[in-house]
Amino acid sequence: MRTSSLKVTLAARIKSAIWKIRLAAGIRLKRAVDISASLTALLLLSPLFLIVGLLIKRDSKGTIFFQQERVGLDGVTFTMWKFRSMVNDAENERAALESSNEMDSGVLFKIKSDPRTTRVGWFIRKTSIDELPQLFNVLRGDMSLVGPRPPLVSEVRGYRRSDCRRLEAIPGLTCHWQVSGRSNIPFEQQVELDVEYIRNQSFWLDCVLIIKTIPAVLFARGAY
Repeated sequence: MRTSSLKVTLAARIKSAIWKIRLAAGIRLKRAVDISASLTALLLLSPLFLIVGLLIKRDSKGTIFFQQERVGLDGVTFTMWKFRSMVNDAENERAALESSNEMDSGVLFKIKSDPRTTRVGWFIRKTSIDELPQLFNVLRGDMSLVGPRPPLVSEVRGYRRSDCRRLEAIPGLTCHWQVSGRSNIPFEQQVELDVEYIRNQSFWLDCVLIIKTIPAVLFARGAY
């Protein structure tokens, strides 16, 4: 009996060690892909960045980039970058628009025809071009190419304990609900899809989601 017990214990330790090695290797591979892909994309897209920057400056007063505090892995906050798609004082005008919120949960705030959006802003939001500066966040390690979208600090304050499960992975540019309808998906379902990704994340799943993101962006499903 003792010999049998020792064999079971040894097998369990070996299995645990293999799992830890695979987990560490997966994390390193994901980070390596993030660095190489984001750096390559930033170099290739630099002409587009210049054009978009000039259009934003010509269209409305204010900065080219918009910085916003977001919540990442394990609740740690970081500064996320986007191209500015709204008027310069959009954050100050939000309170007056709370009654127009079109998201049922009360946690998220979205309006399809947000009056704060500029002319150039409407286009870059519809095409997701406004999200491209987040490649800098990926390069820095704040974000990954694939992972749950990073929520606002104000959104996390309204989370239930079960909602915090989506903070158990590095946030990303795209994930399950971004390729399945984006803002058209209710908040509760967004959380479930994020948790599903966290439970099953792998290099191959990331590849599949990146491929699925291309038509989702081209057809602007749920983008506003």
